[in-house]
Parts: sequence; C-alpha cells; structure tokens
Amino acid sequence: MNRKSARRQARRPDTSPVWPALPPYGSGQRIGLLGGSFNPPHAGHRLISELALHRLRLDAVWWLVTPGNPLKDPAALRPMAERIAEAGLIARHPRIRVTSLEADVGVSRTRDTLRFLTERCPTLRFVWLMGADNLPSFHRWHAWQEIAGMVPIAVIDRPGNTLHAIAGRAANWLARYRVDESDAATLADRAPPAWVFLHGRRSPLSSTQLRRAGQAETGQST
Repeated sequence: MNRKSARRQARRPDTSPVWPALPPYGSGQRIGLLGGSFNPPHAGHRLISELALHRLRLDAVWWLVTPGNPLKDPAALRPMAERIAEAGLIARHPRIRVTSLEADVGVSRTRDTLRFLTERCPTLRFVWLMGADNLPSFHRWHAWQEIAGMVPIAVIDRPGNTLHAIAGRAANWLARYRVDESDAATLADRAPPAWVFLHGRRSPLSSTQLRRAGQAETGQST
C-alpha cells in the first residue's frame, strides 16, 4: 500500500459495529435473563434470581434493566443510571450481573433483545426468567409466541399469583410445552417452546408497591 492510499484509508470513518459490553461468560454456559424496569430494584428480584440459579442449574443470571416498558407509564420511570446503580447494590451476588444491554443496543422489546443475544452469543443457553405476576399479561407482549419459541422460559411463583398465573391466555397456549418441575434442571437444554413453573420461597415485594409507598411518604399522588 502506497502513502497516498494509506492516507485515504486513514481518513475513512470507522463503520465497524460497536458492540455493547456483556458480562463475562464461557462457551456453553447457561444464562438466566431477568428483564424489567427495576423501578426500583428490590430483594424479590434477587430471590427470583437465586432460586433460578439453584433450581435451573444456571451459571449466571443477567439483569436486563430496560430503558422503557411499552406496557407501563413512562412518567413513573426513574432515570436509567439510578436504576442501574441501585440494582447493583441489591444484586450482591457473584453470579448476578446487572446490564444496560437494551439501552446500549437501542431496543426495548424482549423479542429484539433475545434476537440480539442469540445471534451475538450462539453458544450460550439462555433461559428467560419471569415472575408469575407477569404471566397473565404475557400475551400482551410484542410477538409473545415468537419469544416462547426463541428460548425456554422459567416462571417463578409470586404471592397471590399461583393459580391466577396458569389460568390466563398465554399459560393455556403454553400448557402443552410445560416441563415438570422435577425436571427443571434440564430446562436450559431443551428446545423451545419449553417452560417450567417454579415454586419456592417467595417475596411479597413489588416495584409498584414500593413506588406507591415512597410517593405516600413524600405526599405525592400515585
């Protein structure tokens, strides 16, 4: 390459993609994905993660702090940096990693997040983690059946949702793909659609209730 060609190449803008940083991982690992607003994060998120780590034999759980939820009021959403920082304080576990992946990639829909991750990390075995309080509204998620066909799903029991969760539209559609809880440790190895309902120690905490309590203390309306 002559000097003139080298100068022209040096002036060209770098158009290579800039990939967001991901938590460290190894080929073939089992990774649980817990998405949500984390507005605010609380001990219930950690409890769900610890249960999934143990029962699903996961290597790690990644918390995907979303920049926004199409199904929730954006006015109630606290700044992303605050939620990320607080989530890091709540997680306090060597195998729970807090990420801003969705903001970095520029997505807010679970389907798009999973597309990115499965293409970026084809050797990893992902499992989507969901509290039982989210299952009744799962059919309202964008491309929810496609999501179920992309990765296995673990639904973790929540107080007051044990029976309600499995009676909804999404649960009825998913019923034929349900894995017995005694086989939960095999979920990450199964081809989707596949899901399991996990029972265990439950936390009564919810982000909505914590926000309302905080607003009541400061005299704000909900």
